[in-house]
Amino acid sequence: MSQTGSAIATNVEPSVSAIRTEMRQRERATSANLENIRKKDHIMQMRKLGESGLFVSELCFGAMTFGGTDGLWGKVGRLGQEDADALVKAALDVGINLFDTANVYAHGRSEEILGRSLKNLGVSRRDVVIATKVASAMGDGPNHRGASRGHVISECQASLCRLGLDHIDLYQIHAFDSATPIEETLEALDTLVRAGHVRYIGLSNWAAWQIMKAIGITRARALAPVTSLQAYYTLVGRDLEREIGPLLSSERVGLMVWSPLAGGYLTGKYSAGGNAAGGRQTELDFPPIDRIRGEPLIAVLKAVAEKHSCSQAQIAIAWLLKQSVVSTVIIGAKRVEQLQENIRATSIDLDDDDMAKLDAVSRLPVEYPGWLLNAGNGHSR
Repeated sequence: MSQTGSAIATNVEPSVSAIRTEMRQRERATSANLENIRKKDHIMQMRKLGESGLFVSELCFGAMTFGGTDGLWGKVGRLGQEDADALVKAALDVGINLFDTANVYAHGRSEEILGRSLKNLGVSRRDVVIATKVASAMGDGPNHRGASRGHVISECQASLCRLGLDHIDLYQIHAFDSATPIEETLEALDTLVRAGHVRYIGLSNWAAWQIMKAIGITRARALAPVTSLQAYYTLVGRDLEREIGPLLSSERVGLMVWSPLAGGYLTGKYSAGGNAAGGRQTELDFPPIDRIRGEPLIAVLKAVAEKHSCSQAQIAIAWLLKQSVVSTVIIGAKRVEQLQENIRATSIDLDDDDMAKLDAVSRLPVEYPGWLLNAGNGHSR
């Protein structure tokens, strides 16, 4: 080899070695930082969101209660700036780094209030992960809703303005839009990622076949991958386990759980003898609940909660955190005390007996083809 070639080889080798050393140091630093979070708070842990390199807190703060004035959003929550600041601070104080909202929440007011809270509290942009959503109607016109290229891109710009940010960490399609080709939606999201306006993309409230089709398209066309799904999943609503859960685990897509208490039902206050005064479900019957199947579950929840000297709500959240498919559980609140109570769920360690009892009273009946494959007739091995 010539002197020039030797010189090049000599110069490259230390560079590669230095890069490898730096990567190992960064990996150790990341592990140390996560461990420090656990030791400092004894509560919050960080989890990877799907197959991405993004770490999010096991609990996510949901800002749906911010800014409502009347109608649906008035029933969901009417919190103003001062109350929002207090809740965001309480979430940050225990290590929550993920905050979820949507353009449609309180007609954009939720995004505005959340963005202002981050500024009022002097939060470093790199210390938080901001997630928002698009697809719901933001006006009366036919192009003011859905997941078309025009609506997705224009609403991203509007959300950035309301949040007061230069990028959104996780941009989610709030619902499947049957009027728009999935390819168009995914290419619009990819455009936003390449432009630096969005870091990761997610879906919300999509069926299993829709999710898998989206994943296939992103892989075939080298588009920004689907990082997460936001979906309803609770002890009283385990439908996700039939098709969506196995799909997410197989394809390594993260799961963000919304309404972990089934609109407050799992607190027990809506069951026989409960005190539902002022509860959301007295005004808004959502999500739908099979109360006949739910009553035995409430009884078991109460017994497990008494064993652990905690609330039924904490047990319901702790159960979700034990599910391997779950990346983060979204919790909303109207009061700091309510938020802090739900946060304590992270310190509850349900044992095998607890999990078995909760599973027995809440598991789904087996559907086809499950009952066929489980029949021992040679169809499975």
